[in-house]
Amino acid sequence: MGDPRGFMKHDRQAPEYLPAEQRLLNHEEHIEELSDEQVKIQASRCMDCGVPFCMTGCPLGNIIPEWNDQIFKGRWQEALATLHATNNFPEFTGRVCPAPCENSCVLGINEPPVTIKLHEVSIVDKGFTMGWIKPEPPKFRSGKKVAVIGGGPAGLACAQQLNRAGHLVTVFEKNDRAGGLLMYGIPHYKLRKEKVQRRIDLLAAEGIEFRYNTTVGETIPWEQVKGAYDAVVISTGAELPRDLPVPGRELNGVHYAMEFLPQSNRSNWGDAEIAALHAKKQKIWAKDKKVIVIGGGDTGSDCIGTSLRQGASSVINFELMPCPPDERTAGNPWPQWARIRRISSSVDEMTTTGGDVHYSLATKNFTGKDGKVTGLTTVVLDWSSGKPVEKPGSEKQWDCDLVLLAMGFLGPRKLGLLEQLGCTLDQRGNIQTDANTRMSSIPGVFAAGDARRGQSLIVWAIAEGREVARCVDTFLTKQDSLLPAVRIEAFAY
Repeated sequence: MGDPRGFMKHDRQAPEYLPAEQRLLNHEEHIEELSDEQVKIQASRCMDCGVPFCMTGCPLGNIIPEWNDQIFKGRWQEALATLHATNNFPEFTGRVCPAPCENSCVLGINEPPVTIKLHEVSIVDKGFTMGWIKPEPPKFRSGKKVAVIGGGPAGLACAQQLNRAGHLVTVFEKNDRAGGLLMYGIPHYKLRKEKVQRRIDLLAAEGIEFRYNTTVGETIPWEQVKGAYDAVVISTGAELPRDLPVPGRELNGVHYAMEFLPQSNRSNWGDAEIAALHAKKQKIWAKDKKVIVIGGGDTGSDCIGTSLRQGASSVINFELMPCPPDERTAGNPWPQWARIRRISSSVDEMTTTGGDVHYSLATKNFTGKDGKVTGLTTVVLDWSSGKPVEKPGSEKQWDCDLVLLAMGFLGPRKLGLLEQLGCTLDQRGNIQTDANTRMSSIPGVFAAGDARRGQSLIVWAIAEGREVARCVDTFLTKQDSLLPAVRIEAFAY
């Protein structure tokens, strides 16, 4: 390490959010930027710990101590090469990953951990600013053709790795832009879409073909794709949302989160038809509405922040589970992911404007008038036995005009592609693959990302894409792939 006593001399300084009142005025990214010197000081806090548990906490196995040292020594271009060696898209993970690496930092045992996420995004942003990141098309072509179905982070990472191996890659994307949840789920204020498009443009310049507005299994039959490619990778994501089948669910104004969030992103892009992705082309907007978001994860948080920026009159959040502890419990030791209460920027904005998160609440029914939702009924849950038990007499009525369901996802959609493919699914409804080859029950058809492992993090999607690319390359060349294997530890989050 450049300064072996850095962690003793300097306190953690992570970028702070801009004030909530200022954040809510626009959809810009809302975290302050630190100077190169400030980042260098923070990088000096990386210890000579001997066993870098941060690398095992990261699903990508990022070589974190090395690029921390390179930052400290001012070798930014080398740090970028080290970062890109394991992560195709650090500008995404550096913004929206929850940083399980920091949870596993050795310094974090008894001090605030190293600001790894800050260093990651600082390296890649400098790389783009300095013009170091350029298209790198392969020097040879194998003649093999691969179809990647789904242009989210798993599909994009897979496509780039296979393209680097010299194969001809076509990405089939059902929407009018690639990126998946990076483009249509995560709000602009967390990840500006120009940054997503910038990377997609780089991939196209490297020789990857993108076919938009193409849903394999609907607009184009599966058999047509199967017959035209030497291998196929399915990376369609876990798009089947968990529903809330209670009385009144059919009322207008009760929507899935992923019916709502894409419209806001399309509006920020300046698209004329923001409801183009909605099955009924119905516009969903929160302005002047009393909004209730059901679900306390990242998607729920995104619905909260987006509703507030659209001008909702009020926003509150319901969470089925009890409130997590503020600190690790004995059963959740370092270096595991800390299952503690975290306050997102959107929840902070909600509490600033008078809303709150209500824990241990189950929704019993929706009520409405003239076919539109006007309220809902909840009951408090008692979790003391480890199982949810409704508390007698705890029912409560809530007024609302818009309800957003953000309760997670149940795997890939079954109609269309998977129906025509006929591959084996696991017990959770995901595509089942061989543990070593990542191949499905259909020869030459592979799966990666949320479609294979279930709803997860972007960093896991990139890791999945990189690993399946290595497996596909081995399948096509009939020899061990030269693409790097993803280093995944058993306890990684």
